[in-house]
Amino acid sequence: MTKSSAISGFVKPGFEDVQEAFAQNFERRNELGAACCVYHQGEKVVDLWGGVRNEATGEPWEEDTMVIVWSTTKGMAGLAMALAHSRGLFDYDERVSKYWPEFAQQGKDKITIRELLAHQAGLFYFEEQGDRDILADLDRLAVVLARQKPAWEPGTQQGYHAITLGYFQSEILRRVDPKGRSIGQYFQDEIATPLGLDFYIRLPEEIPDTRLATLRAANVGFSAMRGMPVSLVLAVMNPRSAFRRALLGSEHSLDKDHVYARNFEVPSGGGVGTARALAHAYSVFATGGKELGLREETLRQLMTPPVAPLHGFRDRLLKVEIPFSLGFMKPSPKNPYGSPSSFGMAGTGGSFGFADPQAEIGYGYVLNGMGTALTDPRNVALHTAMYRSIGETDPYHRAR
Repeated sequence: MTKSSAISGFVKPGFEDVQEAFAQNFERRNELGAACCVYHQGEKVVDLWGGVRNEATGEPWEEDTMVIVWSTTKGMAGLAMALAHSRGLFDYDERVSKYWPEFAQQGKDKITIRELLAHQAGLFYFEEQGDRDILADLDRLAVVLARQKPAWEPGTQQGYHAITLGYFQSEILRRVDPKGRSIGQYFQDEIATPLGLDFYIRLPEEIPDTRLATLRAANVGFSAMRGMPVSLVLAVMNPRSAFRRALLGSEHSLDKDHVYARNFEVPSGGGVGTARALAHAYSVFATGGKELGLREETLRQLMTPPVAPLHGFRDRLLKVEIPFSLGFMKPSPKNPYGSPSSFGMAGTGGSFGFADPQAEIGYGYVLNGMGTALTDPRNVALHTAMYRSIGETDPYHRAR
């Protein structure tokens, strides 16, 4: 039996190109196990899964298999923040300190929520590195975060807040939510449960390991690093680099007793779920968000072009120009996914999810055979085929 023959699911007539690209990922691009889902105009038109969930045992990827998506989690956290904004709990252009007075310490009094969510606040690593117990105790963590000093003048530069961003978001949400919920709980209560999504920012104990895909580490040889800036390759290899410091805390997403950690939030990098959940969540936002009561003004802000820091979008940690806005990665000439109105997020290893309101698309792709390229060729093949299926070969450049 070939790897491609193990593919299950369906595609709506007209979307066969996506199924072909999915099969070719196994045949030509070293896919291990994966799933891809697409919603178009509110309808699920692609729902595919296949390959191996656990390489050691050979167990297959099933319809309900979930996997950690690393920074693709940021997109789900961004949707939670957007919903809270839509419900009038905060304003993106207000200072963080309006809602969290202690945050004003160390010259942070003028930082706006918009700047923070665009990775422009200079708070990209834990100055007082918290252990797992501190990260789990949100009251203690809030004190640590409030004492943080920006690494640069906020609003002047951009540097990827790989792990810290989610904890700052969570504390803002705890301050403005009448129920005082963390971002993981807010996402679960207000988005995942109402929409029936298999996605967790805080994975509960009752999810069995048999539903979770185990990871195959990326090939870190030169071929895997092709396409990465040399400066980023050096930063990845240097344990003292700013990039490596920004990742501290991500290790708590894994667990020695389970496939992934349970009842613990890493809201910028520890989300676990299905491609179906990503695509469905983004589809709701791409089609107006009526199921969640999303205000048009919030959606308009998500669709709007990103605001660059004073010295431009070149990221101090990622070593490339990459625009961020409101917790999402926006399309750009070097990463031209979707149309200019799109918003989404990619994760280490190649996972990706995004909304394209212009085309009314919700897209999700998850995998367990980790890649290292900034723009994973498996993901590019899938969303290129998706747009070809709706008659759009290059929506980003066509709309510019």
